[in-house]
Amino acid sequence: MRTTLCIAAISTLIATIIAPSAVIAQETLYIGGSGGSKQVTLEEQLVPAFESRTGANVVYVPASSSDTLAKVIAQKGNQDLSLLWIDSSVMLQAIDLDLCAPLPQDPVINDIYPPARMDGGTAIGTGFYATGLAYNTEVFAKNGWDAPTSWNDLGDSKYKGKVTIGPFAGFGVEALVMVAKANGGSEANIEPGFKAFSEKIASNVFAWEGNNSNVSQMLQTGEAALAVWSDTRTMYLADQGAPVKFAVLKEGAEQAMTAACVVKGAPQQELAERFLIESLLSPEGQVAMAESAGYGPTNSKVKLEPELAAKVIYGLDQVKKLVPTDWLAVNKQREDWTKRWNREVER
Repeated sequence: MRTTLCIAAISTLIATIIAPSAVIAQETLYIGGSGGSKQVTLEEQLVPAFESRTGANVVYVPASSSDTLAKVIAQKGNQDLSLLWIDSSVMLQAIDLDLCAPLPQDPVINDIYPPARMDGGTAIGTGFYATGLAYNTEVFAKNGWDAPTSWNDLGDSKYKGKVTIGPFAGFGVEALVMVAKANGGSEANIEPGFKAFSEKIASNVFAWEGNNSNVSQMLQTGEAALAVWSDTRTMYLADQGAPVKFAVLKEGAEQAMTAACVVKGAPQQELAERFLIESLLSPEGQVAMAESAGYGPTNSKVKLEPELAAKVIYGLDQVKKLVPTDWLAVNKQREDWTKRWNREVER
């Protein structure tokens, strides 16, 4: 009896020492990123599976991409976030500020489409999406309005008091660039964008709303007939039965992407690398994000069913149909544009 107990005790001790999840079980991984359907999918599907595999705890800290970046900057050298999962436009700033660690060496990195491999080898795209115009189909039908066909529709006087756009740090900057391009401008010539916003668009806007949950509510109720929004959030809302659609615009929708990086000097770097590889970049994780949140896969090995493939940005041909933004050029002018936006547009 005593011999049996000793053997059992020794076996338990050995299992505790060699089990890989035993050490990780004491760790908590903090991930910073935006909310909405992306957060729901992560917390309801990706996190439980990862916690089951590793025994670790995962805590998601939702905030806008800009606010998440600001937090990491403020905590440099003493981070609590180990993984950033934010918009690629803001991720470029994180890369420039040397806040991201080199990507882990893993075969899955080679499966990622080239447009999703960010310069510097420290951050990588996890999902494609498009930024354009979402509209309430019931409000449009009631008023006899045709579906939007141009970024310049934001300035049509018939939509006065029925438009919502995010602040400059959110969808505002993307709308500014796309409106500039719709009027012959570009990132290097933003004047047509500011002119259209100050003379036509701003007077139509009833809310410069940065909280996507609020935008969702406004579109559902019809308080907002038209919004600058993403195809992913529009799809998620439509799947819940809301009367919303993502408009097909003659100038095209903006090419956008979520991106992730392990924070340099992160407290749980190894765990963050595992979550990036196993949950955000794996085919299984990317299928889940496509099904539940509408993000187009960046992993070339992902296969989607035809019905789902038709609803998301799927494959390089679809990505190339979107209008890219030169975020390096934008970020160099962001501070000046922000001041001008606050002075001329969002007053």
